[in-house]
Amino acid sequence: MPTDTHISFDKALEALKPITLEEMDSVKLLNRIDSKYLTNESTLEAILADAAAAGYRALVVEGKKLNRYNSVYYDTDGLRMFYDHHNRRLVRQKVRCRTYVESGMTFLEIKRKNNKGRTKKKRMEIPLSELMDFSADKAACDFLADKSWFTVDQLSPVLDTRFARITLVNPAMTERLTIDTHLAFTNFRTGLSTTLQDAVIIELKQDGRAASQMKNILLDHRVKPVRVSKYCVALTLTDPSAKSGRFKAKIRKIEKTIGNKLVVL
Repeated sequence: MPTDTHISFDKALEALKPITLEEMDSVKLLNRIDSKYLTNESTLEAILADAAAAGYRALVVEGKKLNRYNSVYYDTDGLRMFYDHHNRRLVRQKVRCRTYVESGMTFLEIKRKNNKGRTKKKRMEIPLSELMDFSADKAACDFLADKSWFTVDQLSPVLDTRFARITLVNPAMTERLTIDTHLAFTNFRTGLSTTLQDAVIIELKQDGRAASQMKNILLDHRVKPVRVSKYCVALTLTDPSAKSGRFKAKIRKIEKTIGNKLVVL
């Protein structure tokens, strides 16, 4: 398996003015439009330089602008949530527990996509010790049953996802950008692991009524929108038995973007 080598973004991040979590939470995107993009780390370095020149600010948590995330995705024995996405079901859900490593906070999160393509997330804080199993937490079980289609006895951990994230906000506070790097996955059910090497997944959340500086920056670097789910790509790579033909093209696109073959161990 190729050794993952990553660019240090320290210098690029230093050029970005900071923004606190409290300030960022004040950004209310009432008419939100979400778009995802795929690129590599060398292109990201140039994007960050342009973002700094345009006045974008970077979220700082515990003194860091590159923050670590650890997510555990849950699914049914038959991978209902994975197949709902694969089979293009418009209304679908994903259930995960996510730890924000720098802050030490852990949440049970339920993402729901409606038939208009909009995604809403509901979450409640849980102890870190419940990342892999919250079944003994009555409040968490009740939250799951109330906010999702599933009960705790129907779900179990499927996938561990780890990555580092940069979060940017534009000067007008009309768009947020999450940039995920160092993506690594382990499938609990198959025991297989993989990484996306130097691939970068960007998600732009913008107020649909406002012009987007970042769209122009991405276009300048020939970075185009792409629909990609970390959970679905990772499960396709790490579960050979899953029916996943729809996502094979996404994997080929990632490999073309990084100029390398993705390898599973």
